[in-house]
Amino acid sequence: MQDCLFCRIVRGEIPAAKVYEDDEVLAFNDIQPQRPVHVLVIPKKHITSLAHAGLEDAPVLGRMLAVANQIAVDQGSTDGFRSIINTGRVGGQEVMHVHMHIVGGQEPVGPMLKR
Repeated sequence: MQDCLFCRIVRGEIPAAKVYEDDEVLAFNDIQPQRPVHVLVIPKKHITSLAHAGLEDAPVLGRMLAVANQIAVDQGSTDGFRSIINTGRVGGQEVMHVHMHIVGGQEPVGPMLKR
C-alpha cells in the first residue's frame, strides 16, 4: 500500500509526533485529539483492518496491546485509559491501516457508546 497514510508515516515520508517506536510498532499523537491523551498505535507492517488480519498477524497485534499501558502512562494517563480499534465502514475506521487509539488523561473518559 504505497499511498497508505500510516505506511508513509512509518517510512518517514510524513512527519508525526512519535511517542513510542520499536521494530514492530509505532505510536504517535493523534493530529485531532479527542482527549488530553490521544495516541495512535500502528503496526509497521500494513494490515488494512482487523477484518483483514490473519493468525500470522497475532504477534504484532498482541504487541500493540502489550505496549499500550506503557504508552498511556508515559503520556500522562496514569490511572487508566481506553483502547479503541475501529474496523471497517460500520466500525468508523477512517484510515485503512489497522490502528489502536489510546485515549485518556486525568479524568474518566466517559460512556463507551451514546444511545
